[in-house]
Amino acid sequence: MRWSTRLWVCGLLTGAVWAGQPDVLRIGNGPEPETLDPHRAEGVSAGNILRDLYEGLTALAPDGRPIPAAARAWEVSEDGRVYRFRLRGDLRWSNGEALTAEDFAASLRRSVTPATGSAYAQILAPIRNARAIIDGRLAPDALAVRAEDPLTLRIELEAPAPYLPGLFSHPVTFPVHRTHRQASGRFTQPGELISNGAYRLDEWVVNAHVGLVRNPYYHDAANVAIERVRYLVTEDVHSELKRYRAGELDVTYEVPPSAVKSLRRDRAGELRIAPYLGLYFYGLNVTRAPFAQKPEVRRALSMVIDRELIVDKVLYGLGMPAYGWVVPGTAGSVEQRPEWANWPYARRVAEAQRLYRAAGYSDVRPLETEIRYNTHDGHRRVATVVAAMWKQTLGVRTRLVNEEFKVFLHHRRLRRDTQVYRAAWMADFNDPLSFLGILHTAHGKNDTGWRNARYDDLLDQAALLTDTTVRAQKLRQAERIVLDEVPAIPLYFYVSKHLVSPRVQGWTDHLLDYHYSKDLRLVPSIE
Repeated sequence: MRWSTRLWVCGLLTGAVWAGQPDVLRIGNGPEPETLDPHRAEGVSAGNILRDLYEGLTALAPDGRPIPAAARAWEVSEDGRVYRFRLRGDLRWSNGEALTAEDFAASLRRSVTPATGSAYAQILAPIRNARAIIDGRLAPDALAVRAEDPLTLRIELEAPAPYLPGLFSHPVTFPVHRTHRQASGRFTQPGELISNGAYRLDEWVVNAHVGLVRNPYYHDAANVAIERVRYLVTEDVHSELKRYRAGELDVTYEVPPSAVKSLRRDRAGELRIAPYLGLYFYGLNVTRAPFAQKPEVRRALSMVIDRELIVDKVLYGLGMPAYGWVVPGTAGSVEQRPEWANWPYARRVAEAQRLYRAAGYSDVRPLETEIRYNTHDGHRRVATVVAAMWKQTLGVRTRLVNEEFKVFLHHRRLRRDTQVYRAAWMADFNDPLSFLGILHTAHGKNDTGWRNARYDDLLDQAALLTDTTVRAQKLRQAERIVLDEVPAIPLYFYVSKHLVSPRVQGWTDHLLDYHYSKDLRLVPSIE
């Protein structure tokens, strides 16, 4: 009889039971992941799983610094335009085949190929010819990446990009097995998916959970302590909390703001709240009525939102009011705010009413719009409060539309039905470009449809600059354009918030809220 089994039997005799399965880490993971194709995935829930299934050239340390992962080291040329990533010599796919530098090169070409449909392809824009390939002006083979030998990947850039190593922790850069590169998505199912991370896909029960099992071919498998990981769908944050309290989860996706006070009292050692490079905002579809060519209306809607009230009363203090676009604390950033953000609220309302009337709206002819959001009690609460603010101050009639996550993302991309939609952006790397880039015309996540040539030009210039002072100035100018034209309304900056069971060891708060299961371990916990 194994030691764990003997202890379990003794537990039955003494009335104690396991608080959790001793070799399975159970993680609440929010909505159903839309795909496990790393180049097509978009949501946070998919990203969490993909970082266990795959491994990029780099990973990110808790403070956001890139650290070696599949690459043991990297070098950069004196002019900053050529990187060489040196791969570990013992890399294998989960089927035991050798993984080489050409696998990374071919996968990067797949990511920028328009037919792949990657919403994050623009992340790779610093690589020479990437933009032209994404735009369909060059063939994917023109991407300036190549394997110099099986363990050396050479990447040439359009201009120096000191943040480049951090990009290679993102799923859009992960290697995809050669048999999957032309596949339409079938390879993401259990029994089909071949990956290179610390875990491999074992099961996927739709709308229930995704199960992973330790990958014996992972280069550091001997130090992966947890045998199995189960990511559970937990769209209802209150139900998730009940499951955690019942011992069915080891880590929650988030925490209901209304429960934080009691959790701080009763489970202070399990509640983890930390700074997080994330922005919660409302996107405005500027390609159609009522917001096309109407910056004054968009500005009026933004001005009357009392962000302090939302953070204080709806989020119970779990956030920070957002008036700018780039999260404070992002490397190299200086906080930007519209001038009106410093006005008394009454003055803001008066100016918003003037703009609203100037656009032709009134009590007799009110603006009618909708706020669309994915299923989540927190999103519903925020939308209800914002709609009430618009109604009370301007007379706007707002309909709330709740959708399942995949349907919601689909409608956002199409831009046929959306008007106002809930959105969030979590930094992919610690740089203002990670936030500003999503409103670039060419970015796959620019669901607003906003186009501004001057804005695009400023970002393109900043991407080519080596002078950090001038680069920062260009990025601040770009952010001012966003705040003036209001293609989206920033509401609040995130904090990460999780409950972590005492049996989970090795958990570290992370600036981008990345948590690699391979770095955790489980200890016996009896209740």
